Amino acid sequence: MRGVRGRVLTIGVFGRLARLSPKALRLYDDLGLLRPAVVDPSSGYRLYEPSQLERARLVAWLRRLGMPLIRIREICEMPSDAAACAIGAYRDEISAEARARERLATFLVDYLSGKGSPMSDPRTDLGIRYAARTDIGRDRDTNEDTAYAGSRLLAVADGMRGPLGRQASTTAVEALKPLESADLPAGALLNALSDALTTADETIREAGDPTAITTLTAMLWSGPQLALVHIGDSRAYLLRDGALFLITTDHTHVQALVDAGTLTPDEARSHPDRALLARALGHGTATLDLSLHTAHPGDRYLLCSDGLSAVVPESDLEEALRTPADPATTVDRLVALAHTHHAPDNIACVVADVVTV
Repeated sequence: MRGVRGRVLTIGVFGRLARLSPKALRLYDDLGLLRPAVVDPSSGYRLYEPSQLERARLVAWLRRLGMPLIRIREICEMPSDAAACAIGAYRDEISAEARARERLATFLVDYLSGKGSPMSDPRTDLGIRYAARTDIGRDRDTNEDTAYAGSRLLAVADGMRGPLGRQASTTAVEALKPLESADLPAGALLNALSDALTTADETIREAGDPTAITTLTAMLWSGPQLALVHIGDSRAYLLRDGALFLITTDHTHVQALVDAGTLTPDEARSHPDRALLARALGHGTATLDLSLHTAHPGDRYLLCSDGLSAVVPESDLEEALRTPADPATTVDRLVALAHTHHAPDNIACVVADVVTV
């Protein structure tokens, strides 16, 4: 077969012009991201029109940015102006992530060299108002969720159903409580969290039972800096300037499929294995997500188990968090929201407001 057949190009020629491999083009065809113009009925060869090169090159450029395939597909269907805005928003996201990694690297370099934290911020007189609550839900006869809120520590853990799950979630949170009264500079927060939870993971594993596992999402504060530790599918959200942001990533097998572009978020929400964990304390790999953040006055944080986030739409969460109320009232409102959606699972949530003291 010749490389060019009339006005169509073979997959090899098209791939070279677009700087995409045939393997990538076959994947994009399977995902509906870049369909061939013609599929030869006798050979099965994929053939492309030259007019498709512009879209193919856009896909290649966006992949070089590291953009997930599901997001690329959405952008490719947008008008040019809307696509430019969406790419600009993604640019801002990766810039913020790069700055956060740079700050983290600076903290760790100075901490390990014995210099302490190099970050200076006049907003060191910040505090938090907080509330925590768990609820058994409507379909459970036991509660394996644990929630804790204190002046420097916030934590939510969701144990697997059964007594050892409850024990695991309690063990994880109890391991962090001594850090609340420890004199830790900002640069030491991440190491302290990691060390405490490594010990907790070992304790949980000693049970030798597959039901002795738990998720954990927690925050530890030092002045305006907060360290976030996360494993599993409990979540942390930030409400800042009226907009809600999810600041953790679920460690589930379904989320991995979404990240790879083989499953849409809508499909993930109804997937039968959506609660199957890829990471948890006491099970499989206990690799933790650790990150440093800077709190601003007026921020509101929500930590919750999937008994809340899996049943209440994010738009409803945002509305509840934006409604002026103290943390205790907001926590009660969030639990009530879960019950309006039948509350099939245990519910744990912590709400904290950042205030100037």
